[in-house]
This record gives sequence, C-alpha cells and structure tokens, in this order.
Amino acid sequence: MMLNVFFFKATLACYFLGTAFFLFNLWDRKGERDAQGFSFWSQRLAISVTGTGFVTHTIALILQLKISGFVPLTNLHEAISFFSWAIVLAFFWVEIKYRISILGSFILPLAFLFLMSATALPNEVPSLDPTLGNIWLGIHTTLSVLGIVAFAIAFIAGVMYLLQERFLKSKQFSSLYYKLPPLDLLDQWNKKSILLGFPLLTLGIISGAFRAQYSLGSFWAADNAKQVLTLGTWFFYLVVLHGRITIGWRAKKAANLAIIGFVGVLFIFITLA
Repeated sequence: MMLNVFFFKATLACYFLGTAFFLFNLWDRKGERDAQGFSFWSQRLAISVTGTGFVTHTIALILQLKISGFVPLTNLHEAISFFSWAIVLAFFWVEIKYRISILGSFILPLAFLFLMSATALPNEVPSLDPTLGNIWLGIHTTLSVLGIVAFAIAFIAGVMYLLQERFLKSKQFSSLYYKLPPLDLLDQWNKKSILLGFPLLTLGIISGAFRAQYSLGSFWAADNAKQVLTLGTWFFYLVVLHGRITIGWRAKKAANLAIIGFVGVLFIFITLA
C-alpha cells in the first residue's frame, strides 16, 4: 500500500471516531464545560482524535503532492479531500479563538461524509504539463475550494442559528440549547464567512477564466454549464452580501440564505466539477 493511501485511510478512521465522539457530545450534558471550566472527556477525546486525523490528512496531502508534482487538486477526489482538510482546519481555528467545541459536532460529520464520498471516486492524476495554464488550474481550484469552505462555515452557522432560535421560540431548552453559541455570534460567523468566501470565489472565477484562455483559447464559453452555474452562484452571493451590508439582512433571513447558497454550491461542486 502506498504511504499516501495509508495516511488517507488513517484519516478516515480518525474522522469517523471524531464524528462519533462529537455527536455523542451533542446529547451528553448541559453546557460545554464542567463547573471548573474544563471540557468533558468526550470533547477532549473528540478533539484529540480529530487532531490526529488532521495531522495524517496533512501528511497524505503532502505525499500526494510529492507523487504527482502538482497541487493535489487535479481531480474531484483530490478537491473533496482538500475541502475536508480545509474545513477541519477552520474548526481548529474557531476552537482556538472562541473555545466553542460544539462546532465540531457539525463540521466533523460534514468532513467525514465528504472524505467518504471521495473514496468512491477515481483518484487518477491526469498528465499535466508545467505550463502557465496548469499553474492557473492550481490557483483556480485552491481559491474556489477555500471559498466553498467559507460558504460551508456560513451554512453551518445558519443551521445552528435556526436551531437556537427554535429552542428560544418554543421555550424547550434541551442540552443542545446550552451548548450552541449565542444568536448574535452565529449571525456574525455567517456574515464574516460570506465576506471571506465571496472574494475567494471571485478570484477563483477570474483565475479559472485565465486557465480556460490557456487551455481552450477563450475566457468564457456561454455553452459551458459549469461556468454559467458558477456565475449564477457568484451573483447569488453578491446579492446576499449587498443585502447584508446595505439593506440590513441578518438573523433568520441571512441564515436561510446561507443554507440555500451552500446547497447550490454543493450541486455545482459535486455534479459538474
């Protein structure tokens, strides 16, 4: 077995265990920490296993880079793997900055399911020449996937917002209610994620146009469904961003829009990539 495959499978096992522990933690107790302010054993275990998986995932990506000689984003398998790696990285950034481990209960299942779906896809590296066109391919794919990661965080913040709001309106406070962040913080995560994701998507589209010019001889093809749908997604997030900044869209409306937008992004990412 090649070493990169070994580390990829080790990552899958770690993310599976991390998902199980994080989901267990959802219903375990009220609050994120005990009376002394320490996280519970299930949280510590979930973070430890996920951290181990993130390390093995990073090693697998580096080995893949050494084997192919290109940024490991040349096919859908690699793009999905990179997405899973980046979204787990985002989780650890939030965990360090805010100390809100509940986010892992939403991110880890997503990362694990994406990585599992990657195993069903062929992982053949196409023959690429080190031309400027393929450099644009690496830039385009990296920026686009990072933009999708930001939209995924906005999506998760939107889902958590709707859950928290439902608890408050129904006045039925389960253990999950005490673990979810406040509504204002979730709304801020939503806004900041879209503020980050939109320029990344914009730069991804521009670099993709340059790549198309080098490989196809044209910046734009009106009959290319991927380009048309990507432009539609870009316009959707432009409207959302405009609404948030100038009209004051926020709260439940912003949460719903973030969820709708990410579903559209997933459709394009999975079916047309």
